[in-house]
Amino acid sequence: MATTSIRDVAQRAGLSVGTVSNVLNRPDEVSPESVRRVQEAIEELGYVRNDAARKLRAGTSTTVGFVVLDGQNPFFGDVVRGAEDEATRHGIAILSGNTDEDVARERLYLDLFEEQQVRGVLISPYSDINPRLERLRARGIPAVLVDRLSADGRFSSVSVDSVVGGRMAAEHLIETGRRRIAFVGGPFEIRQVTDRLAGARVAAENSAEPVGIEVVATTALTVAEGAAAGARILARPRREWPDAIFAANDLLALGLLQALIVDGRMLVPDEIALIGFDDISFASAAAVPLSSMRQPSGVIGRTALRILLEETSDPELIPRQTVFLPELVVRRSTDPPRASQAGRLASGF
Repeated sequence: MATTSIRDVAQRAGLSVGTVSNVLNRPDEVSPESVRRVQEAIEELGYVRNDAARKLRAGTSTTVGFVVLDGQNPFFGDVVRGAEDEATRHGIAILSGNTDEDVARERLYLDLFEEQQVRGVLISPYSDINPRLERLRARGIPAVLVDRLSADGRFSSVSVDSVVGGRMAAEHLIETGRRRIAFVGGPFEIRQVTDRLAGARVAAENSAEPVGIEVVATTALTVAEGAAAGARILARPRREWPDAIFAANDLLALGLLQALIVDGRMLVPDEIALIGFDDISFASAAAVPLSSMRQPSGVIGRTALRILLEETSDPELIPRQTVFLPELVVRRSTDPPRASQAGRLASGF
């Protein structure tokens, strides 16, 4: 039996192929009469073009697009999983794409989700995409920012206060007696990175004793970049080493941990304390358990999906900004030098 084509639908409906295509992809730009004729032709012929025909019958998509900043970071995997758990309760599927901190890939996924006419989009943006999201909203596809505060309030967002998190991380290092703190992170186009650095600087400014914050820039938030940053730090004369490092995320911190070994001896935490951000599952399992700022990843995903569905039901809802506070999780990587030395001697190391 021959497959029914869009030309067959156009012929049965007495319309042009272009009009049928518009009905399938942009029904808001076509007259109600044309939509009715195309729907009738589709029903009579049993035509199905990807998901478009089913959307015409059902009236709304059962998929949501999720664009994540870095698919290799377990933090985003946990956020997506949280959104999936909530979506399952509503009979909705999540389609996810990883931009890998690339503007072109970010644009590609947004174009794809628009073509698929998803119910809505969740996105952890890399670039300034407000104009692009406005276009989606005009097409009836709402968007919610994830892990990023909407600075102008034009879109709902679900995030963690990274400024507070950065301040708490640096305050913890200062409380353990560290005074020369290196902030390792980048690129600084990512708002979370700049916010965490800003928070660390606030902690240094508020300290009763002088505290220095230097920046060791990276080109990505990856284990490899963390290891490279660690190698650059160790290449300096020993007197110029920091006594603490605040990594912008846990992947960087794990790379730094790999690098901070000299002549077979781990420098963390006796000579250099180390703290990360996110508290991914690997943090507690590292060779030296890693202190970190915990983000409620699953809650972020579930909350974002819930808000998105509310906005699809009522487009007139005022955008809201949901901000969670991070939690300091202290492990061995930030032990005070004397305490860690005593513990090592007592355990026979």
